Formats: sequence, structure tokens, C-alpha cells
Amino acid sequence: MRVVELAGIGPGPFAAMLLADLGADVVRVDRPGGGGLAVDPAYDVTNRGKRSVLVDLKSAGGPERVLDLVERADVLIEGFRPGVAERLGVGPADCHARNPKLVYGRMTGWGQDGPLAHTAGHDIAYIAVTGALGMIGNPGEPPAVPANLVGDYAGGSLYLVIGVLAALQHARTPGGAGQVVDAAIVDGAAHLTAMIHGMMAAGGWQDRRGANLLDGGCPFYGTYETSDGGYMAVGALEQQFYDTFVELLGIGDQAPARKDVARWGELREAVAARFKSRTRDEWTAVFDGSDACVAPVLSLGEAPHHPHLAARATFTDFGGITQPAPAPRFSATPSAVTSGPALPGAHTESVARDWDVPALLPKEV
Repeated sequence: MRVVELAGIGPGPFAAMLLADLGADVVRVDRPGGGGLAVDPAYDVTNRGKRSVLVDLKSAGGPERVLDLVERADVLIEGFRPGVAERLGVGPADCHARNPKLVYGRMTGWGQDGPLAHTAGHDIAYIAVTGALGMIGNPGEPPAVPANLVGDYAGGSLYLVIGVLAALQHARTPGGAGQVVDAAIVDGAAHLTAMIHGMMAAGGWQDRRGANLLDGGCPFYGTYETSDGGYMAVGALEQQFYDTFVELLGIGDQAPARKDVARWGELREAVAARFKSRTRDEWTAVFDGSDACVAPVLSLGEAPHHPHLAARATFTDFGGITQPAPAPRFSATPSAVTSGPALPGAHTESVARDWDVPALLPKEV
């Protein structure tokens, strides 16, 4: 599969990285002079496994070079505001005129239409209007500010990739054609809350944070501080897991409080007091290998060294950078990081040759 990625930041490059991890030949079209996040390109792992060419889309002949790539591609990914790609001459109509079977993936926050389609935004605003942000945090306090995982990457990149692959399957069927995939982060983030909407309709979820089974409202699903300032995560929802949890924690006498909401405050205090009596590592050893559904809260730097993740090689070291390995796992076609972050313009010659687009090469003087 050949993918053309028009350089952007955040969810678009991450989606293209996912496709590269899966074996796609991804060519990133970078702008001369750079742009985007102030990150050294050598450390931008979302550009791993790709190749890069430099094309100025605002220069004479720039759009034509991209269309030459599009003619030979299966997928294009762009993250401009609605209408920008069209003004640059590389919009869906331009691309489909050259390649009717092209899957044209559009990654935006608000989507291609709607009152906010042409306005700026970031992850936190997108998840705010979908109700997702309002679910996160403690009652009586402002919503917690999460890293940009829920909107940009879960609600954005993953949905774009799913849509692109589904559209590609259609394009490759007899009589199939290319199409536009409008992946809006607001749509994806809203879709992530589907189960909660069902629970709310059934009366099993209160529309306020910190009052429900899965948002920290119950004392056996949350985080607790340890004596050394660390934290343990508890998810002992089912009865059998809860029984193991209270036994190992040493508060078996509090076990009946699970079914009595009026005693949840008392139970929470008992759990908190016990966790404060030992360090995070000590509690980790207590619960290790049990079915109590308890785990230490690790930092990004600590995570690669967790025994389970290390055994599964969940993280990999490539080019001196520790980073998550490709996911998911495949039994017949295993994936791996094959090259580091693509530096802007570093692969012009190889792409010009492999894709048969000599116009990418600088003209000889």
C-alpha cells in the first residue's frame, strides 16, 4: 500500500505512522523551511518508517509533483482546514481526476462541515464539546486536563485509519472507487462514549463526574497514594476480584461495604489509609500475579521497565530512542520499527526512483 502524507502535526502524522508500522510505503511531503511543532525531526517518532520529500505546494509546479505521487498512491492523508487543500490544487477533485481509486483521508478537529468547521481548535476543545472531558476528574473540581490521547489519537488517528482501510477495501472491489474519508476528532471522541450513553439511557450512569462505577465514583475503581508519594490503580469491579483485593490489602472486615453505597465513603477511607501504610513498590509486590486488578501507576520513563511490558517487548529501542513498538501483534506478518524518523527531504532520490516521479528531483543547472 502506498500512502502520501501531506505534512502536518498530531493526529495526521500519527495515523500515517500506524500505516507505516503495518508495512505501508508512506511518503511524507514536507514543506521547505519546516513548520509544525518545535521538535527536532530526528526525535519525532511519529515519522518513523516513512520517507520524506520536499515540495512547496505554493510554488509553480508544486501541486503537480504531489499529483504525480497521488497518481501512484492508494491513500492520501491531509490535515488542513477545510478548503485549504482545494486552494492549493491538491483537493479531492484534483486528486481523483488523476487517480479515481484514491482514498482521500481528511483529518480535522471539527470535520469538513458544520458551524465550527473553519475555526481553530485543539484536543481539549474537541473532547470538551463531546462530553468526554466533562467525565474526567473529581466531583466539585474542574475537569482534569488529560494529555492529548483521547481526542487527537483515539478519536482522531485511530478512526481515520479504520476509515481509510475500510474505504481502501471498497476501492479494491470490482467496480469500487475511491472516496473521501472525513475523520473529525469530535465524531470519533463522541463515538468513544457510546457505551456510557447506553448506560445513561438505562439509568446506570449519572451525568456528572465522580459519581459512577468507572469514573472514580466507587472506592474500588480509582487511584490511591502510597507512603512514598507513588500511586496504585485499583479496578476490582467484579465480586471475585474485589474479594481478592480486600484480602490482600488487609481490610477483609470492610468487604460487605462493596454492596452498600452508603458505606462507600467509609470504605474509601479504609482503602486510602492502608495504601498510605506502604510504598508503591511494596504494594506492587503484594498484588503481583493476583486477580485483584491492582497495578502501580508508572511514569513514561518507568513503563518500559515493567516486567510484563519488557517480556512482551511493548517498547523498543531504535536509533537511540525508546519508543512504543508497533501494535497490534500479527502471528503471520509481524511488524517492527524498520527506520527512524524521516528527516525532511532525506528520501527525494529514492522516492523519485521507486515511485517513478523524476519531477521530484531538482533540475540540473
